[in-house]
Amino acid sequence: MAVTANTNETYDVTTIREDLQEALTSITPTETILMSTIGSKNVDNTFFEWAEVDLAATGANRQIEGDVGLSNTAPTNAVRKGGYTQISTKVVEVSSTNQSVNGVQQAQSLAKQVAYKLSELKRDMEAMLLDNVAAAAGSSGNARQTAGLPAYLTSNVSRGSGGANGTTSGSGESGFVNAAATDGTLRPLTEALLKTVIQSCWNNGAEPSIVMCGPEQKQKISTFTGNATKFQDVDAKRLTAAVDVYISDFGTVEIVPQRHMRKRTVSSVVHTPDVLVLDPSYAEVAYLQTAKQEALAKTGLSERRLISCEYGLQVTSQKAHGIVADCNAS
Repeated sequence: MAVTANTNETYDVTTIREDLQEALTSITPTETILMSTIGSKNVDNTFFEWAEVDLAATGANRQIEGDVGLSNTAPTNAVRKGGYTQISTKVVEVSSTNQSVNGVQQAQSLAKQVAYKLSELKRDMEAMLLDNVAAAAGSSGNARQTAGLPAYLTSNVSRGSGGANGTTSGSGESGFVNAAATDGTLRPLTEALLKTVIQSCWNNGAEPSIVMCGPEQKQKISTFTGNATKFQDVDAKRLTAAVDVYISDFGTVEIVPQRHMRKRTVSSVVHTPDVLVLDPSYAEVAYLQTAKQEALAKTGLSERRLISCEYGLQVTSQKAHGIVADCNAS
């Protein structure tokens, strides 16, 4: 008899909390910084919506005493925005022998395999939420897709030559993201570019607190001079060369290296082009189905488990965030 492909057997190498969503949330927050930093909410449909309100710009507002001819002020209406959920899964199959043997740290057991795959699932989710992709409704035979954070951002942006913002399905900013941002020509990240985006976020009412970037851009930011002087601790034989906190004119931001930033390969060189400036209070992971495990039909001498989660990214206000896009690896 044949063995199903990818069945974890004794040759390859029980208890996990029933609340898999709690386990998902607690898995290594430093590995999934975006999901661990922004909020979460529950939704009740594969297409979920929210409202964004922009106050009118300030202006001269001086009126004549006793004036009886005052005209109506333009109404402040909400913009109706939306997104789609997507489903992510992992399937575990473990032979009954593997369940019974005394393995090293029981890594071969069903419970351990569920825990490992749950961690992998969360990493997959993090990477997709950071991808520059549009939302999609899906169809029979085609998966739904939630829009990634870079595709939402249109206000506080700095792009390379030829780069362009994504679009939405409705008028102005209303609707869902129906086209991702267009990548531009790669260029070096500079302190001036980052400062400009941080200022733009502040001008739009945000208080950004995190700059999230890939490893090359983290090292580049650590070369920024600003008004700082680097010191060498001679006694400890230690030189501090990293910039982990950047104090801008518009607030203090933490510089956070992110393992799961999207990548671009140009002429065989891999770049992590996006540097994200975030106000975490204006984004959420929207769950239609929180993480869960289900037993699949038993097949012979093995047991199968399905781990699944249905979720989407809600960027409550894209004006609260910014991006320096198209940064090269140099």
